[in-house]
Amino acid sequence: MDDQGRGAVPMTKSGATPPARPEHAPVAEAEIRASDADRERVAELLRDAYAEGRLDVEEHAERIEAAYAAKTLGDLVPLTRDLPVHSGISFEKPPLGDPAAAPRPDGPVRLPARNEAPTMLAVFGGSSRKGRWRVGSHLRAVAVFGGVEIDLTDAVFESPEVVIDVVAIFGGVEIKVPENVSLHGGGVGIFGGFDVKEQTAADPYAPVVRVKGTAVFGGCEAKPRRGKKLKEWVRKQLGAD
Repeated sequence: MDDQGRGAVPMTKSGATPPARPEHAPVAEAEIRASDADRERVAELLRDAYAEGRLDVEEHAERIEAAYAAKTLGDLVPLTRDLPVHSGISFEKPPLGDPAAAPRPDGPVRLPARNEAPTMLAVFGGSSRKGRWRVGSHLRAVAVFGGVEIDLTDAVFESPEVVIDVVAIFGGVEIKVPENVSLHGGGVGIFGGFDVKEQTAADPYAPVVRVKGTAVFGGCEAKPRRGKKLKEWVRKQLGAD
């Protein structure tokens, strides 16, 4: 075997030994996986920007969708880069074991809103959606020999207008909305009923729910739920309750 044996360390042209490459190189911040809290923080800033008129409806909807689909912190940063709040965004986490450094919520901790499919189907059965869930610009409810319940009173509205398409055949669809949103619409009842208790919210920025569709040998009822007020929506007024 010659002087350059298998176990010899390779030399550079200058004769110096190259520095050893670390076995586990640190991950850049942009490559760190985003958490639900990180996505929610950016979504909240986008909602504020829309409320201030900095983003139009299409821009806001596109960025909100990208925020909730983000995999890394690097995916989130461009979504607020052209907004004045960008410099205030921080993804730094307090050190483990330091409770004094951890942020303390001012009120009760709320779980992240659920992502749900835009279509609800009940065939010879029932389908119910309630609690804290994200509602987009369009929902479809189909009840065939069954029942569908849609409760929007605790939902997080991510669009200024929600259109609900209803098909009820020998079945029923019940829709409940907060008392401080606008509710409009109507449908066709064939040997059935279609009842939308319309109302217009006092807040011009409040979401609008529009219900339409058909009930054949079935029924649809949409009404506000008194005593339930929506507090989270895309055009929320900053500083208001």
